[in-house]
Amino acid sequence: MSLLDYQYPISYDWNTDEVVDVITFFECVEKAYEKGISREKIMQAYKRFKEIVPSKSEEKQVCGEFEETSGYSAYRVIQKAKNNTEIIKM
Repeated sequence: MSLLDYQYPISYDWNTDEVVDVITFFECVEKAYEKGISREKIMQAYKRFKEIVPSKSEEKQVCGEFEETSGYSAYRVIQKAKNNTEIIKM
């Protein structure tokens, strides 16, 4: 998707680097749906995302907002990545 018709969920509590890293994570989720992505890359992005959003409830809220606007489930991508070894393609 080259032109987004939605916005990424962002918290005003995050600094610029954290915003960039959260967006990178969601871009990896998009890539899993659109082209496929290596397990290593999505898990690396998710690890950084969890450093920024450590609580499960906040993760559910942020990822839920992303799924609502994009139609892409970060949860499903991560679950698939945890159970696979190579390329994650939704």
